Formats: sequence, structure tokens, C-alpha cells
Amino acid sequence: MTRILVVDDEPQILRALRINLRARQYDVEVAGDGTEALRRAGDWHPDLVLLDLGLPDVDGVEVIHGLRGWTRVPIIVLSGRAGSRDKVEALEAGADDYVTKPFSIDELVARIRSVTRRFTGEDNAPAVEVGDHVVDLRTKTVTGPGSEGVRLTPTEWHLLEILLRNPGKLISQRQLLTEVWGPSYARETHYLRQYMAQLRRKLEPDPGRPRHLLTEPGMGYRFQP
Repeated sequence: MTRILVVDDEPQILRALRINLRARQYDVEVAGDGTEALRRAGDWHPDLVLLDLGLPDVDGVEVIHGLRGWTRVPIIVLSGRAGSRDKVEALEAGADDYVTKPFSIDELVARIRSVTRRFTGEDNAPAVEVGDHVVDLRTKTVTGPGSEGVRLTPTEWHLLEILLRNPGKLISQRQLLTEVWGPSYARETHYLRQYMAQLRRKLEPDPGRPRHLLTEPGMGYRFQP
């Protein structure tokens, strides 16, 4: 049974999430502030953390830093802060996804399943479907309808592979730029726009309305299986 630590200072949210997640067969513990969250995580070793940013004692981003000092446990941020700056800061601190309040429990459970699949290795198969195309990450080949091949440049491959190996995860612009082009390109967001447009033209049925290679404005990109 997957163990989830829910961290929020609003008792009604803690209660609602505890009831709904337990009804879906998750083992749930709760914490009302950052200090308690770090202590519970150290004692209980959850499989996933749902973390509010606006905590009464320490900021949620500091809790992420505290957790990342010793564990790679998946972290999904839950927050009423809708600004992209807060989201990017949380992602760059080490969060794996970000859900803005208010949210539906079905959306949250879908995000939980996506993140936990990545960490249990269920999404590490070398062949990944992107619409009508099959991308083989081992052989670095792409086949489309009718088995015709699609050619990608080395840069397109690098960018696509990062997204495909993290299905459902929001990858920040800074992370993509740093990993693909290097730290000195961390602000060159036009590179990402150009190459993502190229990938969509090659892989999406309707590049103007992408279904799989998605943009989160001001934050980053996500591969949606």
C-alpha cells in the first residue's frame, strides 16, 4: 500500500484528503506544519509527499530543500499560489509536480499515479507511444503510421528523451535548457519554443493543438501520454 504524507495547515483539507485517499486504498498520515512534516517523513518514510507551500512555521520550499537533503521521495506541491514564479521555485527546489488549489480529487489521484509509476519504474520501457508514433529510446528511432521513419536531430532527441522519461511531470524551462544546452543557456527560452515547435510538427497529429508535448506557460513543458 502506497504511503502518502499530506502536509497542510488547513484542518479541513487534511481531513478531506485523508478520507478520500484512504478510500482509494492509500495509507495516509498528515502534518500541519513544516517542522512536523520533516519529522514525520524521517520517522515514517512515506512513498510520496503532498505539500502545501503556505505553512505557518517555514515556507514549503524550505521543506522541499530539507527533504531533498536526504531523500528522493516524490513531492507534489499543493498550493493556492497561482503565480508561475512560485511553481518554478518549487520545481527547481526538487518538487516533482504542482497542483493549484482548488483541485478535484480525481485530478490529484491521476497526478499521484503518474508520479508513483515513474518512481517504481513502470514507465521506463524503452518504447514510448506519442500519438501515432512509437519512440524507441534504446535504439533512438521513431516510427509512424505505416512504419515510416521520422528523423530527429541530436538536440531534438535530447529534449524529447528528457520529457518521455518523465511522463506527466512538469519539467521547468531552466532544467531543460541547462540539461540540453548547458548552464550558460538557462535563460534562452526561445530555444525551447523553437525546438518544441519542431518536435510537434514531427510527432503531433495537430501541431497547433498538441495533445502530448504540452506547454505550461511561463513554467516549462510536460509529456502527457
